[in-house]
Amino acid sequence: MKRLTIFALLSALFSALTLTATPTPSKRVFVCPECGQECDKLVFDKPGACPRCGMTLVEKVDNKEKRISVAVLLFDGAEVIDYSGPWEVFGEAGFKVYGVAEKREPIHASFGQKIMPDYTFADSPPADILLVPGGSVSQALENPQLIKWVQTNAQASTHVMSVCTGAFILSKAGLLDGLSATTIQHAIDKLQKVSPKTRVVHDQRYVDNGKIITTAGLSSGIDGAFHLVARINGEGEAQAIALNMEYRWDPHSKYARAALADRYLPDFSDLKDVKGKILSTDGDLDHWEVKALVSEPNSIEAIADLLNHQITSNTPYAKGAITVSLAGANNSAINWKFTDEEGRGWNGEGKIDSAPDHPGQFVVTLKLARQPTAKST
Repeated sequence: MKRLTIFALLSALFSALTLTATPTPSKRVFVCPECGQECDKLVFDKPGACPRCGMTLVEKVDNKEKRISVAVLLFDGAEVIDYSGPWEVFGEAGFKVYGVAEKREPIHASFGQKIMPDYTFADSPPADILLVPGGSVSQALENPQLIKWVQTNAQASTHVMSVCTGAFILSKAGLLDGLSATTIQHAIDKLQKVSPKTRVVHDQRYVDNGKIITTAGLSSGIDGAFHLVARINGEGEAQAIALNMEYRWDPHSKYARAALADRYLPDFSDLKDVKGKILSTDGDLDHWEVKALVSEPNSIEAIADLLNHQITSNTPYAKGAITVSLAGANNSAINWKFTDEEGRGWNGEGKIDSAPDHPGQFVVTLKLARQPTAKST
């Protein structure tokens, strides 16, 4: 008789334990989602649609194993990734996720996506987590029913999380007073103006106040959702979900888009008298370089004048004097320096060259670098 190896013995023991520990599967029961009608009391033995209200049936879960629920606010103009990214994370965590809108009709989200909400403001059940996405929120901010629903459900929820410009909805609902918050890079100044009682920050990907969590733009909502899953179920489970999603989640990352050095560069994207395209843009917290191919203005002198004006009048966050000097043939080089809101010095330089492969066009290069901090002796 062959002698069994230790590995074989352990394998056999594990198999035996697995077989004896397998529970008898219980009968699955499906019910209509809570819609406030008589069909809430009906039960079904298979999935499908409720014959009374037409809503998709959900599996009934024992109260002892009650799933955490997530109500996702939906409105016309909502940004797809703002709700779909966290929806994926919460869904992978086993949470019950559903959409809520003013009416039970398709919502027209960004880029033409249409999504049908599960509930309306009138019949949505209470949720453990309230998710407020951003996007084009101007109409949402002027909708008193929407703001009232957010206020009511925020009070009942354990956690409230906004993504991107969803922070403006929380602000309108009075939920950010006395707290710290963030939003997408280009809206940080505006959020501070409309939320004078809020400390708006630019150097955090998400801000956790305990119950209220705000995240920066777009994909930041995914990290905020992982952070919340880690708080509820532990960091290990959040890490396992990230691996399963093939997402590189770093709970200790300090990355924040709005903190990068290009926030101190002039923004030409909104100028009607500038035509061109970005060739390259790259940097980090302490330096940045951007190159653009410009066709209008159509002279080195005109481009230099525009740069001079933009730098001296529109450099964001800069405090103190901004000094600018022009140099080189036809003023083709520009240099400037300034002190930011934290008292740090910065040096900037720009160069304007004729584009060799594009007659009548120019390559504009802008560089920015933070001055090294003097070491104490």
